[in-house]
Amino acid sequence: MSDTNDTGKKPLTLKKPGKLELKKTVDAGTVKQSFSHGRSKMVAVEVKKKRTYAQDASGKMSQVREGQAAPAAPAAPSTATPAPTPAPKSVKAPAKPAADDNLTDDEREKRMKVLEQSKVRAVEEEKRKAEDAARAEEEAKRKAAEEAEAAKQEAERKAKEEAETAQKPAEAAPVEEKPKTAAKPAPAAEPKPAQAKTKDEGRSVPAQPPAKEETKKSKKAKKKPGDNKNAQPTRGRGGDQRRRSGKLTISSALSGDDGERQRSLASVKRKREKEKLQQQQARAENKKIVRDVVVPETISVQELANRMAERGVDVIRELMKMGVMATINQIIDADTAELIVTEFGHNLQRVSESDVETGLAGGDDSDEDLVKRPPVVTVMGHVDHGKTSLLDALRSTDIADGEAGGITQHIGAYQVTMESGDKISFVDTPGHAAFTDMRARGAKVTDIVILVVAADDSVMPQTIEAIHHAKAAEVPIIVAINKCDKPAADANKVRTELLQHEIVVEEMGGDVLAVEVSAKARTGLEKLEEAILLQAEILDLKANPDRPAEGVIVEAKMEQGRGSVATALIQRGTLRKGDIFVAGSEWGRVRALIDDHGNQIEEAIPGMPVEILGLNGTPDAGDEVVVVGEEGRAREVTEYRQRKKRDLRSAAASRGTLEQMFEKIKEGEAATLPVVVKADVHGSLEAINAALDKMGTDEVKAQVLHGAVGGINESDVILARASGGFIIGFNVRANAQARDLAKRDGVDIRYYSIIYDVTDDMRNALSGLLAPTLKEEFLGYAQVREVFSITKVGKVAGCMVTDGMVKRGSKVRLLRDDVVIHEGELSQLKRFKDDAKEVKEGTECGMSFANYDDIKEGDVIECFDVIEVARQLEE
Repeated sequence: MSDTNDTGKKPLTLKKPGKLELKKTVDAGTVKQSFSHGRSKMVAVEVKKKRTYAQDASGKMSQVREGQAAPAAPAAPSTATPAPTPAPKSVKAPAKPAADDNLTDDEREKRMKVLEQSKVRAVEEEKRKAEDAARAEEEAKRKAAEEAEAAKQEAERKAKEEAETAQKPAEAAPVEEKPKTAAKPAPAAEPKPAQAKTKDEGRSVPAQPPAKEETKKSKKAKKKPGDNKNAQPTRGRGGDQRRRSGKLTISSALSGDDGERQRSLASVKRKREKEKLQQQQARAENKKIVRDVVVPETISVQELANRMAERGVDVIRELMKMGVMATINQIIDADTAELIVTEFGHNLQRVSESDVETGLAGGDDSDEDLVKRPPVVTVMGHVDHGKTSLLDALRSTDIADGEAGGITQHIGAYQVTMESGDKISFVDTPGHAAFTDMRARGAKVTDIVILVVAADDSVMPQTIEAIHHAKAAEVPIIVAINKCDKPAADANKVRTELLQHEIVVEEMGGDVLAVEVSAKARTGLEKLEEAILLQAEILDLKANPDRPAEGVIVEAKMEQGRGSVATALIQRGTLRKGDIFVAGSEWGRVRALIDDHGNQIEEAIPGMPVEILGLNGTPDAGDEVVVVGEEGRAREVTEYRQRKKRDLRSAAASRGTLEQMFEKIKEGEAATLPVVVKADVHGSLEAINAALDKMGTDEVKAQVLHGAVGGINESDVILARASGGFIIGFNVRANAQARDLAKRDGVDIRYYSIIYDVTDDMRNALSGLLAPTLKEEFLGYAQVREVFSITKVGKVAGCMVTDGMVKRGSKVRLLRDDVVIHEGELSQLKRFKDDAKEVKEGTECGMSFANYDDIKEGDVIECFDVIEVARQLEE
């Protein structure tokens, strides 16, 4: 901008050189703001009044007063100072540029900008004035309405009080004075002249002070003595009416709604929480809640506190009282946890890891639900006596198989359907290992055993072993005399030799069925099947198909592309696709069921052999199969069984050692002593068997599971392991395979060369089976001189030992007039105040009995010990 634009304008100067003064330009008021959770705040509201300046006739800036049409000339001298200023000279001589030497171009430019900004602010201020005027007018209307309503209420109250005064003349004078003093507030029409004045002048800003004056008058009127009676309930915290005004909003300010504020939601919540806390405290003071606390074998302090609903600090404090320094995460045993639970007054429920198997197998079935099932048959016998040929011949009679002479798929077990419709399930157990493994795991799979004996070879060593295995399993035997088509066959010789092994056939007056068959010529097979069905009818084999399936694993293997495949024999219930089952230490979900003919089926009923796919691992032969409802239960059971299996493996099958067997015998766990005897010659074997038979009495005896001539083989080890016995080797040794198997399974093998050593060890072992003899050993007498009653202890007898001695923990009898009235244990024995182990004759002592307090002066106490004397077998 050029200097010519400043012509005729006075430069900006201060009223007083070097001093800036401001007058009061605001009117203060208060407004209440309400927030959440019941909070509020008083805020000061200021109404700003704009100062307007203009140039007078002399060119000086002067303030424009309210109500003036033009700025007054004398206003400038009132604020101006006599000190001369150089600025007016420059304004009077605008044509001379030399007078503006004190101002630079930048200063002039800034000054012009300031002037322009002041003009903009003036326009904005005018707009604000108009808004303030409208707001003041609305406020005046609202206040007028409020005062009119207050006057109306006051008139009603006055009329009511006059009516009451008429009824009670004695109180008329004081009641009339109070309304008179209360009726003095300014009428609602007083603000109208002030409002009219503001309208005549065309300004709305001056209307604010009269409204404030009216507010003050109304407040004074409310504070007059006549209103003290009505204002009494608002004293204290709620005395200020502004606290009840609620949140100030634009709508409430415009509408004039001055209703009372409602209670906040946060306040209601606080009240409910306080009441709930008071109720909990009241319940805690009245009665303590007793809980049933389940305590496993090990538990952490934090978990125990949570189950008792107690604080962890309190549990740690009780542990410290017991002398146990534990942290919140430390593991404690079940006994310590039991003491803590009892101390807190809760009920204890002890559980163990084995409880996960509780209820796994299900309950017994009722007789109404049982239906007939096929028998399960196992074929056993000596090598080359025709077991495999007989199995093939029996399979060829299956009417469900189209081809005669064999079966397309062999899965370890199969089922034969006869012409009559009856079914027979056969389990293929090569040798005796699988049969014995299943029996060793406690699985009773076989219902009937077919003993195959060749008519030309008669009874052989493995035939005898098969007989022993069948007898140990306690299953009926059917003798199948095979190879009867040979010229050298002699069936009567077989029947006669079986008598030596306590197998008496029907032809010789016994109850064992014997059938002559020929697997090669296919003769006698129908009679053998009829014998099996007859024996099954005698056994009355039944099962319930309408329940979750249970069975036994016959064999299991891992196949490429199919995973773990198990052959199972269903014993009761029905197995279906999708069932979750547990097999020993493995579990799975049934993905497919395949029968013995290779066909996929949807379900397997009792007595049916079936191949199962879907196992997570490979189980062992003889493991039980049980269907469970949930996958979590299956995982829990299998994890427990796997831990148990690892523990047994690390313990190396301790049941086979002779020393631990002695301990079991002494504890009364074993009624007989199972043993397997192998000798070098038949004479030594007979001598050992005779000696063991002579040692037996009516109470104890030795059970010879198997006795034979020759070295100790794997079959002997398996038989001893399954029966929990040990092996006696007389002048024989075990082969390498048998030694490895015995070491792995923990079976004890004892070698002897002198028969007297065998008899001595067996006599000592059998002696442990005999119950020991109890013998009393007299200790002494004590006479009761005086009886004392002690709190929390009971009655204590002050005694004098008259004969022998008295020992703490020994047995006692209480004699009164030489009659025994009590027999028990001596719980406490003290000498003065100290505990004593024993007190000798002529010494005084204090004694108390366990759970007995009926002691009187003059009684005699007899003290004795009970000694167990081991019994020995007579030689």
